[in-house]
Amino acid sequence: MRFTVSSTALGTRLAALSRVINSKNSLPILGDFLFEVIDGRLYLTASDSEVMMKTSLELNDNDGNGRFCVGNHDLLEGVKGVSEQPITFDVDLQANIAKIGYQNGMFSLPVENADEFPQPQQIGEGATIINIPTQMMADNINRSIFATAQDELRPVMNGIYFDLTADYLAVVASDGHKLVRNKILNIKSEQPAAFILPKKPATLLKGVLGKQGGDVVIRFDDRNAEISFEDGIIICRLIEGRYPNYNSVIPQSNPNQLTIDRLGLLAALRRVQPFSNDSSNLIRFHVENGTLQLDAEDYDFSKTATEKMSCEYNGMPMSIGFKGSSFIEILSNFDCQEVVIQLADPSRAGLVLPSEQPADQDVLMLMMPMLIND
Repeated sequence: MRFTVSSTALGTRLAALSRVINSKNSLPILGDFLFEVIDGRLYLTASDSEVMMKTSLELNDNDGNGRFCVGNHDLLEGVKGVSEQPITFDVDLQANIAKIGYQNGMFSLPVENADEFPQPQQIGEGATIINIPTQMMADNINRSIFATAQDELRPVMNGIYFDLTADYLAVVASDGHKLVRNKILNIKSEQPAAFILPKKPATLLKGVLGKQGGDVVIRFDDRNAEISFEDGIIICRLIEGRYPNYNSVIPQSNPNQLTIDRLGLLAALRRVQPFSNDSSNLIRFHVENGTLQLDAEDYDFSKTATEKMSCEYNGMPMSIGFKGSSFIEILSNFDCQEVVIQLADPSRAGLVLPSEQPADQDVLMLMMPMLIND
């Protein structure tokens, strides 16, 4: 079997697929890429047994169909050093060897039987289907993934929750201290359905969706999901279990409202945070008469920092504590100019919203407060 393909196109797709492959695998074949040539097109697949990613590209030339597996590391190293040019695979399936030639050289690698490569998980009949514009899907994953947990005792918190209701599709992530809820208002269903997408396939999607056009199509049942996009498909096992009632922790009335420049607050927090206690990372927010004061202190090492900013504020004077690093993460995952911070009292969660919501969406982030000693 012989085929020719662009070295750059192949290298780009192999680099994306390599993120699926674990450094240690239960089966040696899971350290390989699966190559399949079908009617002038090359299909590439990588799997870790729970997540499978598949992509394809046009061939410049080929002399027939066939399939084989080849180790990911050596092939990646060989291809990434080749500048943009045609690269030719000459595969001998009897001798189990592939010779890869380019303008000024060649290298060869052993190949393995493609029949040993695992088959994708099948989506059951009656699967739910969701269509989301690609850029909207990418934005929602980017906004949410930082808030997922790493909790062995509550694995449901370790993924992104997609909750399809009669009024909207909610995309939710939380680690118990911070929460992100994105409502996509123009995607809804009379038949409610939900699934929890693990962090690994979400991270893969974050890396590949980019500025592609079209829609992302999600088909899922109670165990598996198939996510199709312009350049390929991801099939993964879902996290099983019941996601907590996220709406119950979102306060419905936070009357004290603070509007402030996002980048200005982000820069101020980054300046003040190094002076906070290493274990608590506590930053004290004091807001009064159009002024926000940020205070950090670590009396164990005689460190303190204070910074004041002007803001718009409608509410009672208040001091409330937040974890500095988490608040920095929240502000970093907005792309608006100003944010609105809604507060009730120092013991209740604060809400952070963009001053202008994205089209057809309702974005909200929540931070639990920390105890401060006045």
